[in-house]
Amino acid sequence: MTKPQFLKGRMLLAMPGMFDPRFARSVNVMCVHDKGGAMGIGIGHTLPGVRLHALLENLDIDPGVAPDCTVLRGGPVEPHQGFVLHSIDWLAQDTIKVPRLCALTSSVEVLRQIARGKGPRQWIVALGYAGWGPGQLENEMRHHGWHAAAGSADVIFGTETGARWEQTWRAEGIDPALLAHETGHA
Repeated sequence: MTKPQFLKGRMLLAMPGMFDPRFARSVNVMCVHDKGGAMGIGIGHTLPGVRLHALLENLDIDPGVAPDCTVLRGGPVEPHQGFVLHSIDWLAQDTIKVPRLCALTSSVEVLRQIARGKGPRQWIVALGYAGWGPGQLENEMRHHGWHAAAGSADVIFGTETGARWEQTWRAEGIDPALLAHETGHA
């Protein structure tokens, strides 16, 4: 029996023509993947009309020096739960390190520090996450729903939200315009 290939620290790309339209052109930073399941934060789509300052004010945090940027749709699970993907120069007790890419913090303290100008150097805020039960993601990958890409912090923090899916494919050496929208079975 082969050892499972866990995807923590990779970026998961939705294949064209994916079976679940909620994940069309989805890019997920895989933060957890083990025998218990998987959890990723979507970084490819913004939440229309949701801005950081309004989110901070809803949490009774003065926006301070934080820019009023867009908030991302992290995924369909717990869409009111906030997550911050950020550079590893700022860590809290509950921060999860995502190998080679970034860190993930879900405590409100990271937002307070960002507003004060004392948080991580690079960061993005998302609401919700993508989650898979034990074996679910592996099954979806066998049915051509996802591609596991190496990913990079440059794509996460240095690429416009709407361009991340295409840029991650290109970093893999693949022109996404050439991908088939349907898959077959041999």
